[in-house]
Amino acid sequence: MPFGRLGQTRSSRQSDHLLQTPDTFIRAPLPGMLGATAIVHAAPALGAKFVQYTAEMESGGQLGPVDAQRFLYIIEGDVAVGPHGLVAGSYAMVPQGEPLVVRSGSASRLAVIEKRYEALGGVPAPQLLIGHESEIPEQPLLGDPALRVRALLPESPTRDFAVNILTYDPGASLNMVEIHVMEHGLLMLQGQGIYRLGDSWYATAAGDFIWMAPFCPQWFGALGKTPAKYLIYKDWNRHPL
Repeated sequence: MPFGRLGQTRSSRQSDHLLQTPDTFIRAPLPGMLGATAIVHAAPALGAKFVQYTAEMESGGQLGPVDAQRFLYIIEGDVAVGPHGLVAGSYAMVPQGEPLVVRSGSASRLAVIEKRYEALGGVPAPQLLIGHESEIPEQPLLGDPALRVRALLPESPTRDFAVNILTYDPGASLNMVEIHVMEHGLLMLQGQGIYRLGDSWYATAAGDFIWMAPFCPQWFGALGKTPAKYLIYKDWNRHPL
């Protein structure tokens, strides 16, 4: 690395947000992992109420157990969740207490989101869900066909969080700065753009991770010649108290 670039990074940690870029990723296995390692992006140590990490798995690698719900999105490779085979673009929502083994069939990368379930009186706990993003029709966001959303988890009071995929055509942007009670974990899957977080503006690209605390001002616009696409988590369906 040229001497003038030592100590330089696009990553930034602020009180209400984090931009974590691949040059700052640190890998370490989590308990129970076999032939796998984790890049932890968000955790209670950051102030988040959920955990998100990228799991990098060798062929035959395995995730450890967790006492929480677990959402999995396959970025590359192939992974079995119990008897269910998943390929790139597939996802699984594994309920808390479901003892399904997650094992890779080849070298794989997957986004993992874990959160302890918040039960709601009179509402049954969610069931195992397996799907592929291509099975979910894209819907224009706020009526803009250049900005489209896929809701990977169906709307239901059984769900205490949502995971969506947003795709922006080049030049498309949110039509407002959002400020709301929900927190986000966001993984850039492809493309690039500009993210406003709080009072800061950041160039973002595929591979970056962003955490947004509740009420963090946020806005995104896509740049470049290819669509920008990201996977985004939000807590919802529960009273803020």
